[in-house]
Amino acid sequence: MQLFVNLPVKDLERSKEFFTGLGFQLFGASPDMASVIISEETQVMLLTEPVFAQYITKDVGDAAKATESILVLGVESPAQVDELVDKALALGATPAGVQPNDGFRYQRGFADLDGHHWEALCLLQPAG
Repeated sequence: MQLFVNLPVKDLERSKEFFTGLGFQLFGASPDMASVIISEETQVMLLTEPVFAQYITKDVGDAAKATESILVLGVESPAQVDELVDKALALGATPAGVQPNDGFRYQRGFADLDGHHWEALCLLQPAG
């Protein structure tokens, strides 16, 4: 089974530059949408707000004002968490979320250029 997450974006070209700057590849880009390949089974579809609106019956939410979801990317190590989030921040993202301190996970969050909340997460092995 595959998962396709659809996100509305204000400026598709700017969003494509952001996600390729994070190291992701794009697939099937058109003037109104592009697919960010997260893994073989998961893609994030970036749709311009007018195209996104064609698929829904409610208003397009403003991710800069409210959080509807948190998109979590699982990585192998705390160093990869820091690398991904630091790269996102350098590309114009802003810090987001609350960093847990429970000894079982290391994670940091950022809001992308449209305000969508992302987290990079590494599950830690318990000591002992």
